[in-house]
Amino acid sequence: MNDIEEVLVALRRVTRASHLQSRYLVKTIGLTLPQIILLQTIQAKGKVTIKQIAHEISLSPATVTTIIDRLEKKNLLIRKRFSQDRRKVHCHLTSDGLSILENTPTLLQKKFTQQFYMLEEWEKSLIISALQRIANMMEKQPD
Repeated sequence: MNDIEEVLVALRRVTRASHLQSRYLVKTIGLTLPQIILLQTIQAKGKVTIKQIAHEISLSPATVTTIIDRLEKKNLLIRKRFSQDRRKVHCHLTSDGLSILENTPTLLQKKFTQQFYMLEEWEKSLIISALQRIANMMEKQPD
């Protein structure tokens, strides 16, 4: 196998593992991985606009709006307009939203998390750097 094939196989394995984890989350708590990440972002950031959420979790504002619509229907968050600028909307978690986050399993497999934390700091940095570089390379538009 050449280098490119090895990269593609490794990426496929990561994608598959992520997909399986997402299916597990839907089965156990009824939310998708992007929905959980969005809720966690709102919890961590507090008052945050849809545009800020989209930037934070690397999704388009239209996709974030669709996810927010679904979460709002499930009573996990509410939208409010900024008092200073009525054009801007921010989201707040409801008590149901906070409760579901408290009961959400880890987003990565425990085995991965444990093994990652056992790595040396330079190894963690190397992995993070390589993954960020791969993401940047894959996001590039074709010539």
